[in-house]
Amino acid sequence: MKKHITASVNILKKLQHPSGLFSAAPSNNTGYHRAWIRDTIYEALALEKHAPKAAIKAYRALLGIFLKHEYKIDWAIKEKPNAAFKYIHARYHPTSLEEIHEEWGNKQNDAIGAFLFHVGKLPEILRDINDFRIIQKLVFYLGRVEYWHDTDNGIWEEYEEIHASSVGACVAGLKAVQNLVYVPEEYITKGQETLNWLLPRESVTKDVDLALLSLIYPYNIVSEKQAEQILHNVETKLVREKGVIRYENDAYYNDNGEAQWTFGFPWLAIIHKQQGNSVKHQEYLQKTISILTKESELPELYLSESQLPNENTPLGWSQGMFLLALE
Repeated sequence: MKKHITASVNILKKLQHPSGLFSAAPSNNTGYHRAWIRDTIYEALALEKHAPKAAIKAYRALLGIFLKHEYKIDWAIKEKPNAAFKYIHARYHPTSLEEIHEEWGNKQNDAIGAFLFHVGKLPEILRDINDFRIIQKLVFYLGRVEYWHDTDNGIWEEYEEIHASSVGACVAGLKAVQNLVYVPEEYITKGQETLNWLLPRESVTKDVDLALLSLIYPYNIVSEKQAEQILHNVETKLVREKGVIRYENDAYYNDNGEAQWTFGFPWLAIIHKQQGNSVKHQEYLQKTISILTKESELPELYLSESQLPNENTPLGWSQGMFLLALE
C-alpha cells in the first residue's frame, strides 16, 4: 500500500500549480488543465495529512480567488443573481485566478459550501481580517441566493434542480464556520428542512446519485438512517465492474451505457471504513487497485463495456479519494 500512497501524493503534487490551485487533470484537450473550486478542495483534502503545506496553500489560493472577485460577491449579495454568469464561477485559470468566461453550469452552490466546510475544519487557513471578511460574505452570499431552494447545476454541472448534495454541502459549510463568523440560524434550518424533505433522493428527477455520498463523507450531515438509505441505493443501483455510474441514464461519455467513474470505489471504501466495516473497506480498496493504470493513475472514468479510460487521466479528484481510502 505504501507504493500507492507515494504514487498518489506525487501525482497530486504534479497537478498543483505555483499559485496553489490544482488542475483537475493534465489534459488540455478537454479543458481539465483548468482549476475547479471543488476539485481543488478534494485534492487538497487528500494532501492534508501527507503534504499539509501544499493543502493549506491550495485553500489559501481559493481565498485569493474569492478576494479577487469580491466585487462580484458584493454584487450578488446586493441583488440576488438572476443569471448564471452572476454566480461565483466554478472554474478558473490556475495561474492568473481569472474566471473562465464561458457557460459551464456555473450555478454550483455546493462548491461554496465545500469551501466553508474546510475552512471551519482548518481555521488556520485564515490569515487576516480580509480572509475573515470574505468568509462572512460567502455566508451572506449563500443566504442571498437562497441555496435551500435554489435550482443549481450541482456537482455534475448539469441540469438546474434543487440538489440534495448541494444543499447538504451548504448546510455543512455554514455549520462549520459558525464559530468564526456570523451565520443566521435560519440559513441552516431552511437547508435542513429541504434535506429532510428531499432525502434519500438527490433531486426530483434522480432517486439515487453518486453525489449523495458527499453527505456521508466528508460532510457527515445526514442521520444514520439517511446514510444507510443512501449507501444502499448507491451500492444496489450504481456500482459497476470498473467504477460507479453517477446516476442511471447518464449521457456523459455514454456510448454503450453509462460511464463508470473510478472515484466511486474509494469513496465507498472510505465510508465503510468510517462505519467500521473493514471487510467492505478492503473490498472497495481492492476494486480501486484493480482499475489503476500501469502508472498507478486513476482516470476520471472507464467507458461502459470496455477496458478504455477517458483522456482525463489521472483525475486529481479520483487520485485524492484513493489516497484517503488508503489511510
